[in-house]
Amino acid sequence: MSQAAIGVALVGTGFGQKVHIPALQAHHRTNLVAVYHRDRAKAEAIAQTYGIPHACTHIEALVALPEVDAVSITTPPFLHYPMAKTVLQAGKHLFLEKPVTLVAREAEELQQLAIVHQRVTAVNFEFRCVPAWMQLAELLKAGYVGKPRLIKVDWLVSSRADATRPWNWYAQAALGGGALGAIGSHAFDYITWLFAPVKQLCARLNVSVPQRPDPVSRELKPVDADDICQIMLELTDGTPCQMTLAATTYQGRGHWLEVYGDRGTLVLGSSNQNDYVHGFQLWGSHQGEPLVELPISDRFAFPQTYPDGRIAPTLRIIDRWIQGIDQGAALAPSLQEGVAAQKLMDLARQSNQSGQWVQVPRGQV
Repeated sequence: MSQAAIGVALVGTGFGQKVHIPALQAHHRTNLVAVYHRDRAKAEAIAQTYGIPHACTHIEALVALPEVDAVSITTPPFLHYPMAKTVLQAGKHLFLEKPVTLVAREAEELQQLAIVHQRVTAVNFEFRCVPAWMQLAELLKAGYVGKPRLIKVDWLVSSRADATRPWNWYAQAALGGGALGAIGSHAFDYITWLFAPVKQLCARLNVSVPQRPDPVSRELKPVDADDICQIMLELTDGTPCQMTLAATTYQGRGHWLEVYGDRGTLVLGSSNQNDYVHGFQLWGSHQGEPLVELPISDRFAFPQTYPDGRIAPTLRIIDRWIQGIDQGAALAPSLQEGVAAQKLMDLARQSNQSGQWVQVPRGQV
């Protein structure tokens, strides 16, 4: 007996058009039934382009549609909390992009709403579903490196390196802009997923491009959202972790995770500057032997790949979301994992302001 389709509405049409629309339309259980844009003409044009039945300019109208069972939100971070709150209060399931909110308090309120309304949530932490990362997770669980001695993350990209790139929400800390939210949220999630919770951290958040041109007037406007983050972590098992995250590094080395243990080493990395999912390779070494490239099991391969590497892992996250809806309980990554990452981002900002190490309250992350 075939399972019923789930009617999904899309809120946010930038990243939404590039990634969420193709992923939702590719999944065999999701039926994209509505799209939101505050501009009526744009909403209708997007709906017509993708064959979506309903175009809405108000969230309240969108969640009132009887065909809508669930909502995917891909708007900038400062809109996540009010929009997600409306969605959950209307009794709809929620798929949310990261960072989930501006502060952890908002994320915790959304999590509580999901519990009260018995709705299933998912957060798009894609790396949990990328084949090379899944292979790494399996090897770590099997004890390939033994007890970790040092974890090192370098995520150095050039997406904001051009100082003439226009000033927008990404340049404003109050709107959720910055590298900490854009890529630090991912890093905090996968450190906890792959290794252990964080015990304490020390962060330095920098703005290397202090002004950007207004897209209309071309006048320079101030930038206060971080674009380079240096973060030291100590995990609850005592493992030290060093993270360098940057969005303004011309020819940065890409995204690399190095794990050094008492038995061996694993190195996962991609130098692809244009697609942060495609291009990952995995190398390993035991007892000081030379690093060799390790094969990625066919068990983790995507059934289909796309020119935009983000679509296939997002499709896998959507599949977990749908499985959770079927079972009546969220599967990781959900808002629970989103809350955990948000708490660590809040503590990183607190550490940056104080210039000191900050302890993670016991039982919070």
